[in-house]
Amino acid sequence: MMDHVPSLFSEQNAPSGKALVAGVDEVGRGPLAGPVVTAAVILDPDDIPAGLADSKTLSAARRETLFAEITQRALSVSVASASAASIDAANIRSATLSAMARSVRGLAVRPGLVLVDGRDVIAVPMACRAIIRGDASEPAIAAASIVAKVLRDRLMARLSQNFPAYGFADHAGYGTEAHRAAILLHGPCPHHRFSFAPIRGRWLRT
Repeated sequence: MMDHVPSLFSEQNAPSGKALVAGVDEVGRGPLAGPVVTAAVILDPDDIPAGLADSKTLSAARRETLFAEITQRALSVSVASASAASIDAANIRSATLSAMARSVRGLAVRPGLVLVDGRDVIAVPMACRAIIRGDASEPAIAAASIVAKVLRDRLMARLSQNFPAYGFADHAGYGTEAHRAAILLHGPCPHHRFSFAPIRGRWLRT
């Protein structure tokens, strides 16, 4: 699995005279399997989709609808990821912050300000602010959370086809009772995080 997948959905000129803001968010810090996926989004200040919100508060159908609107109407969208192996090699915080920075660097339009969901700023060559629960208060961060969530869910559904024993399509790699039982029965697959309990110390990545 690639550690970064810059993905430009829209490449337009910035509206003249308006400072652009990029929102950045991640999905997948907590699961036992799969990558962390991050997204950076620069919304068009004159064309912001209605109904943007923290992706966790939206239904899957609503996220898909907003994903299409964001990727069609935003000035720029870029995504990046950190694989399970990368997370194990570094740590979840470092891997996430690195992926967030790569998503910003993948933007086709340079923002004047980067807003990051959470407590940590990231290493980018422009002003950056961290906002706790920013996905509930900042439209650009909410848009990034939706993009990251939709793309990660799609990826986990594809992984489920290759590794059906684990039910990734149902729980997206999170530590549900059924997922933990599958790990105990079958052992971990290459997309599990060997640095996370209950895998840590019981199996080694091969």
